[in-house]
Amino acid sequence: MKELVYHRMLLPALDRHANKTAFIDGAYQSTYAQHGDRVFRLCHALRNELGIGAGDRFAVMATNSHQYLELYHAAFLGAGVINPLNLRLAGPELDYIVRDSGTEVIFVDQFFAQHLHDAMAASDEPSPLRHVVLIGDAEVPHTIKYEDLIGAASPLVLDEPEEDDLAVLMYTGGTTGLPKGVAVEHRAEMLNLYHIGMSIPFEEDGSYIHLTPMFHAASMGGIMGTPAAGATSVFMPLYEPGAAMSLIEAHGVTQTMMVPTMIAMMLGHADFAPERLASLKWLTYGASPMPSALLDRLLSMYPDLNITQGYGMTESSSLLTWLNENDHRIGGARLQSAGRPAPGVVLSIQDEAGNEVAKGETGEVCAKAGNFMREYWNKPDATAEVFANGWYHTGDAGYIDPDGFLFLVDRVKDMIVSGGENVYSAEVEAAVSKHEAVEQVAVIGIPHETWGEQVHAIVVLRAGGEVTAEELQEFTKERIAGYKVPKSIEFRADPLPLSGAMKVLKRELRKPYWDNQERAVN
Repeated sequence: MKELVYHRMLLPALDRHANKTAFIDGAYQSTYAQHGDRVFRLCHALRNELGIGAGDRFAVMATNSHQYLELYHAAFLGAGVINPLNLRLAGPELDYIVRDSGTEVIFVDQFFAQHLHDAMAASDEPSPLRHVVLIGDAEVPHTIKYEDLIGAASPLVLDEPEEDDLAVLMYTGGTTGLPKGVAVEHRAEMLNLYHIGMSIPFEEDGSYIHLTPMFHAASMGGIMGTPAAGATSVFMPLYEPGAAMSLIEAHGVTQTMMVPTMIAMMLGHADFAPERLASLKWLTYGASPMPSALLDRLLSMYPDLNITQGYGMTESSSLLTWLNENDHRIGGARLQSAGRPAPGVVLSIQDEAGNEVAKGETGEVCAKAGNFMREYWNKPDATAEVFANGWYHTGDAGYIDPDGFLFLVDRVKDMIVSGGENVYSAEVEAAVSKHEAVEQVAVIGIPHETWGEQVHAIVVLRAGGEVTAEELQEFTKERIAGYKVPKSIEFRADPLPLSGAMKVLKRELRKPYWDNQERAVN
């Protein structure tokens, strides 16, 4: 029987809460019945007007909005496979993802339509896009407007998809220098929702505000859980702390998810006052390191607020471990941990040979769970490598204490988490190394009070080569997204330290920056 499909969650909520205000997006408001009508019309339009089959990909490049949620829900009802695009993608990255995913239909809002057009036009290959659907109203390149598409369609409730059908294709940074498509099935997304729902409540009389970008896996709880519970969703297109506080106050928001950077920006805002967040009952943070001083301030300021932390990755649809509200109130050493495994998740700390190590010993964090991806799109070798011996290998190093709490201490893979965004050093190094003056480059993450980690490049120039840090940053920005560009560049005269296998010893490069830090990784 097909139990793990979103039909069983969303359709009853549409009926049970038909006349309740479901979504608030600026001046736009809709009831659950109106939302259902729009989603069913979208399903019809995707299938019959845009030619999207059940396994076909359609991309979305847009800020947070009710339209974005409608597109997610259409995908979860089986209308196609949604490919949410990072808003910070540079032109070549965007072009690569569209082509690699086989995307022929893309939904884009007025903020990014021109960028999309320019990216595809700059390619040497003809654009594979058949339709560009514009969300909003602006004089930018498109083939049809979103509202016209829905307005001309009839409601269509599709048959339930199979549990092993793909629902989401979400691209993440690539260790080989190219983004990897994380292909996630309906079953995995539903199990991830159940894991979240067993960790925090989705309350019918509550409200959730979308502050994290909806292209991010960390937003899945709000995208799926809040509507299924019959709660109200509030949207903020792009995060701005002052406006976020105003929306929380105006709509009595009870729940949200934030990256620590967002929390720091809000508490440091000129208009911040503790009472402005008085309606919040649940605050979840994750996706980047939480500075201890910031967490201490948050806990002391809001003793009654249920504060929780999630750790995971795009490949796990997002959740692996959870530090719950009671753990935060107890405090102590566990606040430096990533929590304990979510329901349905099994962790194993393994050495380089794949053997499980004893409690308290450090090794690579490996996991088994039903909410993992099916594969990396078009990358069977990378898929086999990451699922070696039946375990997903996170690339993070850590240990489990006697009480079952996971502590992350270093990175096996060279991934940097800056402001909640994953940056793979190999991708940045590939871009920097293209400059003719660069002989060697190593990219590492160094501590940053606001962003958690900052992208830092260590460069050795060729004999006679000349380039300034600013020139190298501009050169790199033309090739990769702005958030991946090194925020600081250090030039060295001596060659970079190498291991016996002729690999750069990044642990040595990182050591001076992280030696006095309480927490190296999240």
